[in-house]
Formats: sequence, C-alpha cells, structure tokens
Amino acid sequence: MNPNLNLLQPYPFQRLRDLFAGTVPNPAYSAINLSIGEPKHATPQLIKDALTQNLAGLAHYPTTVGSIALREAISAWISRRYFVPHLNPETSILPVNGSREALFAFAQVIIDKTIPNPIVISPNPFFQIYEGAAFLAGAEPYFINTLPENEHAMDFESVPIEVLNRTQLVYVCSPGNPSGKVMSLEQWKILFTLSDQYNFVIAADECYSEIYFDEAYPPLGALQAAHQLGRDYKNLIIFGSLSKRSNVPGMRSGFVAGDEKIIGKFTLYRTYHGCAMSPVVQAASIAAWSDEAHVIENRRMYAEKFKAVTNMLSSALMVEMPDAAFYLWARVKQNTSSKQNDTDFALKLYRDFNVIVLPGSYLAREAHGINPGQNFIRMALVASLEECIEAAKRMQIILI
Repeated sequence: MNPNLNLLQPYPFQRLRDLFAGTVPNPAYSAINLSIGEPKHATPQLIKDALTQNLAGLAHYPTTVGSIALREAISAWISRRYFVPHLNPETSILPVNGSREALFAFAQVIIDKTIPNPIVISPNPFFQIYEGAAFLAGAEPYFINTLPENEHAMDFESVPIEVLNRTQLVYVCSPGNPSGKVMSLEQWKILFTLSDQYNFVIAADECYSEIYFDEAYPPLGALQAAHQLGRDYKNLIIFGSLSKRSNVPGMRSGFVAGDEKIIGKFTLYRTYHGCAMSPVVQAASIAAWSDEAHVIENRRMYAEKFKAVTNMLSSALMVEMPDAAFYLWARVKQNTSSKQNDTDFALKLYRDFNVIVLPGSYLAREAHGINPGQNFIRMALVASLEECIEAAKRMQIILI
C-alpha cells in the first residue's frame, strides 16, 4: 500500500461523528444541521429540464475534454463574470467532475518528486483536500495561519525563503472556506510576484465565488486580478464549480481554466485517469453556466439568512458578516462563567438543542505553535431561513 495513506488524518465530519458518539440529542428540538456546506436551495428547473432532455447522451462515452459547446459556455461565463478576454476553449479550459476531485488530482500532476522535499502551501484553516492531495503527491504541506489579527488573510510574505525555494504548488481559496475572506488585488500581486520568483503553480479554488451580498461588488477572481495587473496566466489555474452557484452538488460539475501549458498536461493526466464528464451532465452544465437569473435569486436567499442570523448572534458570539460564501465563522466567547472551547460548544449545542455545527479546530492543523481554528465554529447557512433563525435562537439560549 502507498505509505503516504498513513499520513491522512480523519476527515472533519468523521471527527464530528466521533465527538457525538453515544450522545442523544434533546428530543424536544427538531434537528438542524449547519455543519456541512451542502446547498439546500432547490435545483433550478432549467437545469433539471436540460438533464431530462438529454438522456440520449447516456448512450455515448464522454471525452476527457468535454464538448466544445460546454467549453465555449464556460469561456463566455468567465469573460462575463471577470471582465477578461475570452479564454481559448480548445486549450485553456477543461471540464471536471466537481472542483473537489480536480483540486486533488491537480497536485498529482504538478508535484515533481525528482526534486527533493517538495512543499505545497495551504491556508490554515483549510479545505482538507489540499492536505491530502499534497501527501499523496509526495509533498509536505506548509500552512499559513489565517487569523483575525491579519483579517483571516494569507500572509505570503511571512513564508521563509527556504520554504519558498521548495514550494511547487500553492492552494488559495477566495472567497475562503471557512472565513469567507476575499483576496485583494494587492494580495494577488504579492502572490504573483512570489510565483514568478520561485516558479510555483497557483491553484485558485473559487467554488464560492458566486455567493456574495452586493450585486455591484462581486468578489475579485484570480484571472481578473492577473488581467488587471497586466499579466498573462502563467502558472495560474482557477477551479470553478456549479455546486454552490447553481445548487447542484450531486451533478459534480466544474471546470479548470488558465495556463494553457498546465491545462495541456492536466488533460493528458486525466485521459489516463478516466474522469470524463457525462454528456448528460455536460448538457445541463451548459444551461447552468448560460443563465444568471437563478444565481441572483440564490444570492438573495443567502443574503436574507445572513442578515437575520448575524444580527441575532452578534450578542452571543464574536461574529460578523463574511466578504462572501455561505459560512459564518464565529468565535466562541470566553467569560468567567463559561470556559468552553469549540468542541465543548458543539457537543453541548447538539446534546441540548439538536443543532449541529462544525468545531473550527477540526478544519485546521497545529502550525507555528497554534491551531488557528481553535475556539471557532463554522456554521453553513444552507438550511431554510426559518431553520437558520431557529438555530440562532437556540444558540442565544446556550450562551446566556
């Protein structure tokens, strides 16, 4: 067996199940699950119609590169969304079965194990796939703690030169999971400069890019930042997804786009890997990427929940509106009557009020002397407005 499998840590939701083992939630309360970032809004009818109208595609093997129609639809969407010139759909875009599998597979392509001791840089807290991808590619993860004192941003300039010299891949997530932080143009400029100097690849996870709260100010994207800075897309790949944008997590549809040379190598890898998107899903994806009305309505529903719940919880938790995404990243208040940490809080909330949230420490690693997720909880506001408000009411009680 691959010995690097032994480096993998239990996934956060397995740790949550272990934490709750043997605990019976209070039957007086209905269950409300805010732990998993799985969209619960209804799948748009136009996407369901496209699926059912293209079932004939099940009779054909899909190609690794997908249909030209899908790649053109993605290119057109990227251009509209980020105000950049159309990417060449033949060479700069590749459909993938959701951003998660692509983020993992990408490290297997990028990491050159003939160079000793490769490093993959990741934010901390982070999406656990980044760490697993690094380990199984034969690299060592290096974590940049994202803390409230630096506005939950990655401080790239704090990374030692000896680490940068070994770095081959940097994962960034903007808007971030779990903080919802959006990278600024200045932060992108710093990262691009380091990439030029140390020749590492940037994997920009943008799966939350379409969940934001002001239609006039969509989050800055990596390709958009590069274009504004007068750069090409060398060593830059973005990862997009329909799961959150269009409420189709079960469709497993996304894309990678950017540096043509890297896309070419990634396509070669995937030809052997066997990750081709079903023609039926491709047809539905074209419909999704070509429509914005359902996305605007999706944002409206999230904004309504954030406005209600953030105001309710501000007196009980240290919480504020994120830049984007659908998570509330809240610090558990410490006072003389309550010294509970994030796991204590999550267990008590589940036991006494049947609400499930994710302890922040489960999303992070001990790095540079601290676990930056300690004493935070992550709430995914994916349930209905009524359920989110009810969960907030119960949290207010637990913290009185």
